[in-house]
Amino acid sequence: MPALSEVLAALDALWPPERAEQWDAVGTVCGDPDAPVSRVLFAVDPVQEVVDEAVKLGANLLVTHHPLYLRGTTTVAADTFKGRVVHTLIKNDIALHVAHTNADRADPGVSDALAGALDLRVTRPLVPDPSDPAGRRGLGRICELDRPESVSEFAARAAARLPGTAQGIRVAGDPERVIRTVAVCGGSGDSLFDEVRAAGADAYVTADLRHHPASEAQQHSPLVLVDAAHWATEWPWTEQAAAQLDEASDRHGWDLRTHVSRTVTDPWTAHAASTPPTE
Repeated sequence: MPALSEVLAALDALWPPERAEQWDAVGTVCGDPDAPVSRVLFAVDPVQEVVDEAVKLGANLLVTHHPLYLRGTTTVAADTFKGRVVHTLIKNDIALHVAHTNADRADPGVSDALAGALDLRVTRPLVPDPSDPAGRRGLGRICELDRPESVSEFAARAAARLPGTAQGIRVAGDPERVIRTVAVCGGSGDSLFDEVRAAGADAYVTADLRHHPASEAQQHSPLVLVDAAHWATEWPWTEQAAAQLDEASDRHGWDLRTHVSRTVTDPWTAHAASTPPTE
């Protein structure tokens, strides 16, 4: 049974913390480096429901994509919801480790997992990492469909293949337009519209698209926007990440048991379709 420090070294090899954005907060939040690890749970969000799941599972380590404390704090008092998370983790000898933008930029990374969930063939990064001579790391991915299909067909594909959420899939663009090249970016991606257009993508799959950036993007070009829930675009990474740790466990002879949380932690819980205005 490996020590936590050994497992963390394997995770840092997969997603080196130095490749995270400067504003990010990645790495180990809590945990005893000498404590043994036998069971690991992967999830998107370090919220109480997921931590309770880790306790019930008997996990020794929780690995999440989103940080618990992105902007720092002055307290971990249990009367705050984040403090309660920390108290629950420590009381149950569960370590918490975060791989965020370092996992976004990785090869494979968050957007590779999103492309895989949509059955897209990755051709290159959307925004290449200049420090990678192989040209495989970076933010987002440019992908190809096996065959051209309409926007409405592709939206149905996304709705069927991504985890179900209250939001579902929103589309901006002509439903009958035929597309072949698709850019993807797990998580919030409306800062990359220029790069998507420069890449010549027919459609762009991402999350958290806001009114003004989406409206302006539609005015710039016929680029089709496919907006999914933030959680849904990043959840496929948890399965990919668990498989990567499984491979490391096999190499080291650790016999770790990895699990993926299927708790839906998207904050939106209901959706009521409105009726389009009529003349």
